[in-house]
Amino acid sequence: MPLLWRVFAGNAAVLLLATLVLVLTPATVSFPVALEELLVLSVGLAVMLAVDVALLRRVLTPLGALAEFVRTVDPLAPGPRPRVASAAPEVRDVAAAVDEMLERLEAERRESARRALAAQEGERARIARELHDEVGQALTGVMLMVDGGARDAVRAALEDVRAIARRLRPEALDDLGLLAALASLTTAIQQSSGVRIARTLDRDAAATLDPDEELVVYRIAQEALTNVVRHAGAEHATLALRRTGPAVILEIADDGRGFAPERATGGAGLRGMRERALLIGARLEIVPGRAGTTVRLVIE
Repeated sequence: MPLLWRVFAGNAAVLLLATLVLVLTPATVSFPVALEELLVLSVGLAVMLAVDVALLRRVLTPLGALAEFVRTVDPLAPGPRPRVASAAPEVRDVAAAVDEMLERLEAERRESARRALAAQEGERARIARELHDEVGQALTGVMLMVDGGARDAVRAALEDVRAIARRLRPEALDDLGLLAALASLTTAIQQSSGVRIARTLDRDAAATLDPDEELVVYRIAQEALTNVVRHAGAEHATLALRRTGPAVILEIADDGRGFAPERATGGAGLRGMRERALLIGARLEIVPGRAGTTVRLVIE
């Protein structure tokens, strides 16, 4: 039944009830109104209003549920769609329109994120190549021309340039694959930061990933471990890539100070990880706590 007629039917039922009470009972109203009559009228009015509210609440509750659903929609975390199967046709139409809008928004966001991240990776690769080929060669030439302490300083600068180039575009990912790139990443971070990182890498899990998924896994691992070093104050961390049923799961955990749960969706680094996960249709779970944080990427 359309919403208009459902509301009308509810109000009509209340009015009909009041009419039947007046017609079928000996109730009368005198002037001036007697106290007993006023009491009966007040009780009758309260009953009619209560019935009307109950009927309207049943009709309009799906609208409130739909509004609450829309308020909680997160474009970076696609989730369930509104379910109002028992509602009026107009409410179901609005829910279907919201569903279609979310599908369009998510598709457009995935496509825009894909283009933006592709451009970003292309720029990273270009800068890394120029650092390695041009700046690196120039510093190598300078190092051959000097000696003593100056040579040591140039050698240190050359290593810094190469490290920056590897962070921008890891050669191991392109040449040796995801497992080698993750192993190289954890080793480099462990050596530079002092945080001990235990890693568990499942070759079967890595074998099922396509190049886009490999790149997302690597970048999220890189960002998560960088956050551990910069913000967690941790002594130990773990990185695991495993296969659980049909899903491939990347999990990074640390024993640091953690952070408040309400901050789990904020920050440029966390938002970047969520955008990358959305790019490949994966789910990113961030479990903060008072002692340590777990970042989990689930690719299904």
